[in-house]
Amino acid sequence: MARSKFPVVGVDIGGTKIIAAVFDGDGAMLSRIYCLTLGSEGPDRVINRISSTISKVIEKAGLKRDQVGCIGIAAAGAIDINRGIVADSPNIPRWQNIPLRDRLLESLGGPLFVLNDANAAALAEHRLGAGRGLNNLIYITVSTGIGGGMIIDGELYQGTDGSAAEIGHMIIKIGGPVCKCGKRGCFEAMASGTAIARLAQKRLRRGEKSIIPGLAHDKVGDVTAQVVAEAARKGDALARAVIEESAGYLGIGVANLVNLMNPQMIIIGGGVSKMGEMILSPTRRSMKANAINLPARTVRLVRPRLGVDAELTGAALYARDMLRMEA
Repeated sequence: MARSKFPVVGVDIGGTKIIAAVFDGDGAMLSRIYCLTLGSEGPDRVINRISSTISKVIEKAGLKRDQVGCIGIAAAGAIDINRGIVADSPNIPRWQNIPLRDRLLESLGGPLFVLNDANAAALAEHRLGAGRGLNNLIYITVSTGIGGGMIIDGELYQGTDGSAAEIGHMIIKIGGPVCKCGKRGCFEAMASGTAIARLAQKRLRRGEKSIIPGLAHDKVGDVTAQVVAEAARKGDALARAVIEESAGYLGIGVANLVNLMNPQMIIIGGGVSKMGEMILSPTRRSMKANAINLPARTVRLVRPRLGVDAELTGAALYARDMLRMEA
């Protein structure tokens, strides 16, 4: 059997979790394991945890390492795909210039490929999800941070090094809040889940009335985007205003992408997308108000279909594609 027909492993490495799965030659998931990233423990401990998780998910599928054709790793941050290096991952502490591919090759062997997590999600949604059959689309993940992936003329576009579509660090408000990347007014700093939480906390500390503190055990510093969404569903005016304001900035960022790329579809994923139309409707209004009319009429803004497994599914698809190219 050709190695490209062997089962493959897909892994999603985020700021809070590591998810790994084994897929057979037809794309069916054979096993899946979830664990915490625990990035505060440092890069070495995280890399060891990734390696251990991959070994365990292969064993859970009833396979040995030599029965797996390849491994695909989807990691958050700017990825040098040519060298398999995580150049910078702002949401994982001390993850700068991490030689992830080489470190994992030492313990697991190859072939092994690394790409950005949002690029992986874009590939998966294009092949199997909401964007199936389309030629041009953009995937935006809105959660702790904001990332992006682009499909152009039916192919994943990664740029020269693999860091294309780092849209979270477009500047959309001069002099805005400081982003984790160190710059001010980034898309991520204005419209991510972290930004929603920060805006709610700021308004609460000014003394504005809301049910939000009660949902966060009266600890304003513990307010998250999920708590804000829960309050908004209960009719809380402050929560709804915070989401509306954040969606306005999300729509501005989307409008910039619409004007630049003229896509058929923009898929908004990540934890914030679970708010559904509560976040998508004001985002659409803001996008239409700020984008050029023709591409704004063409594009559709939708939620993803593959959910939390989009990144690891895309990583597996990418690894299989790369293996076929090398054959």
